[in-house]
Amino acid sequence: MAAGMSVATSAILTSNLLLLPCIKKPVDGALRYRRKNPNLTVCFVLEEKETISSGELSEKRISAAARVKSERFTYLVAAVMSSLGITSMAIVAVYYRFSRQMEGGEVPRAEMLSTFALAFGAAVGMEFWARWAHKAVWHASLWHMHESHHRARGEGAFEVNDIFAIINAVPAIALVSFGFFHKGLIPGLCFGAGLGITVFGMAYMFVHDGLVHRRFPVGPIAHVPYLRSVAAAHQLHHSNKFHGVPYGLFLGPKVAGPH
Repeated sequence: MAAGMSVATSAILTSNLLLLPCIKKPVDGALRYRRKNPNLTVCFVLEEKETISSGELSEKRISAAARVKSERFTYLVAAVMSSLGITSMAIVAVYYRFSRQMEGGEVPRAEMLSTFALAFGAAVGMEFWARWAHKAVWHASLWHMHESHHRARGEGAFEVNDIFAIINAVPAIALVSFGFFHKGLIPGLCFGAGLGITVFGMAYMFVHDGLVHRRFPVGPIAHVPYLRSVAAAHQLHHSNKFHGVPYGLFLGPKVAGPH
């Protein structure tokens, strides 16, 4: 039972008026207080409000914990399956692409070197691309989609913001496919770029979704000192301090350091 108070006054009090309360019987769920001034009445109305027993509260907490556990398991299965699938396809693609190129006995060293160099460059460059897109696009024109990542997620293991992972996968698949089915330096560069984007996407998923937002367990990754700094810097971004800085992920501690 909780009490809500409703006060009604029907007279203007003078500055030297002495008021002494006089408690009367409850009338229609209200306690009526009348003071010496007959024109002044103060009523305290008692209202009944719904109360939650400790048993019901415990059941709700258990249900919420079970739901979170189920969502984490669902996302973990999706993350592992996609990672294993992408990794196996990437390994097979690299093997068959270079094995076909060496069928004539000549090793295309320049093409191989350029492929791996661009794979590394694309993986690093994606951090700068993601930082720019995060600020200029996701927090601007596409905020209606990215907003789901900045508020508490409702039912389900996924959120609207996850669509960006699919969007980033499209150019990676296109570049890898073109480089796989064609020979030459340009296809080799495209193949390497696609591999680099793929590697960055997998690393982003495990560090951002797994380590930072704990959507699934990441095991020993959580104990790497620099990655813990990455997680702390990204939490700073979600706190909306410093105008959302840092917008990047892996280089977030370098950007957030001066602040």
